[in-house]
Amino acid sequence: MTGKHTDRTISRRRALAVTGGTVAAGGLVAAGFQSAFADTADTTTDADATASASSTSSECMTLMTSVTEGPYYLDGALVRKDITEGKAGVPLTLRLTVVDATDGCTPVKGAAVEIWHCDAWGYYSGYTTANPGGSAPAESEEGDSANDQTYLRGYQVANANGVVKFETIFPGWYTPRTCHIHVKVHTGGEKEDGTYEGGKVNYTGQLFFADDIAEEIFTLDPYAKHTGSYTVLADDMVYDGGGAASGLLTLKAVHKKDPSKGYKGSLTLGVDPDAESTGAGSGGGGTPPSDAPTGTPPSDSPSPSASASS
Repeated sequence: MTGKHTDRTISRRRALAVTGGTVAAGGLVAAGFQSAFADTADTTTDADATASASSTSSECMTLMTSVTEGPYYLDGALVRKDITEGKAGVPLTLRLTVVDATDGCTPVKGAAVEIWHCDAWGYYSGYTTANPGGSAPAESEEGDSANDQTYLRGYQVANANGVVKFETIFPGWYTPRTCHIHVKVHTGGEKEDGTYEGGKVNYTGQLFFADDIAEEIFTLDPYAKHTGSYTVLADDMVYDGGGAASGLLTLKAVHKKDPSKGYKGSLTLGVDPDAESTGAGSGGGGTPPSDAPTGTPPSDSPSPSASASS
């Protein structure tokens, strides 16, 4: 990838951000990673991991800090595991574990986790005219069959162990943000007409990626066609350097010598199920152009992935 980059010397803050995940979670994130990538049908393994995590008592997990939902949110995302809709990019299997940080980090069964993020060139569905900064082809030049109102957005409902899984792609970037995924945790609602309705939002946050991994991905196709100045974690307006407690994902390469094969990403979200998040949060998220579309994706929009799935 071309463009300006900040000094790659690892600062104390950056070192803490990259290595502090397990410390911030008191060991829960490590346990969460092991259980999240086990077969969800293996309830014994997940239960053991949950019990181990809960045994850390008051140190099990600090509450995740709510941050801004950003300017690219849309209501009406579909309940589905695969949110790619044919978008090109490095595969990313994302496993998130939702726990109640106010009650010994017990799993929050039935929590609805919603995620959304940009494609490999920095474009969001519903906002495909928003310039991602730098130099990138128009979103329409990708040549895929994705629905411009729904791609790379979706819900999953947590199982008895608080775990959800998404199949997506590694997100690209846009000015002035670092690489990230938006996330909301909902409780009290239910699946209806292919989406999730009612209840309340307990947590609004963002998930982040280590700089060295992100920048390696951005040298690959199709990411490399978006050139410009990429914002590293230390310079991002939202990420605050808190490691896992601030949304920094644990990442594991599917094939160590070939990053194009994809990554597995995991994180434990410690939330308060009684709290309500407005999505205002702290930090910014960039501003879409005045002519960008807003609102709810139409229910009759044609999409190869428009049907609800588990």
